Amino acid sequence: MRRNDSGIKSATGLTGSGSRDWVMQRISAVVLAIYAVVMVGFFLINGDVSYQQWVSFIMSLPMRLLSLVAIIALAAHAWVGMWTVFTDYVKSTGLRLVLQAAMIIAILVYLFWGVMIFWGPGLLNLG
Repeated sequence: MRRNDSGIKSATGLTGSGSRDWVMQRISAVVLAIYAVVMVGFFLINGDVSYQQWVSFIMSLPMRLLSLVAIIALAAHAWVGMWTVFTDYVKSTGLRLVLQAAMIIAILVYLFWGVMIFWGPGLLNLG
């Protein structure tokens, strides 16, 4: 938390520090870039991919782990980015709080959904 001019603590981005948020944004961008390169590389190497090839690749333990890290990185990246946009451009405190709450809910839903895709109980029924 940081103090504003009135001495009241205000919520900052993901880590509570602008410089740590900046570093988190850069680290998450690198993770997402690596994930994108791995995915593009898979399709370039394999060309026309069958369903079975895709399932074998994406549900292998290394890809499930990389996908989990990418989902977490995407959530962190989105939160820092949207928090920055909201605090820079939405001047109404009430509207900004509503937008930030909606963004937190959306990010948590997508995070949970992504984890369930790769680690949920439906994995046993992949055909």
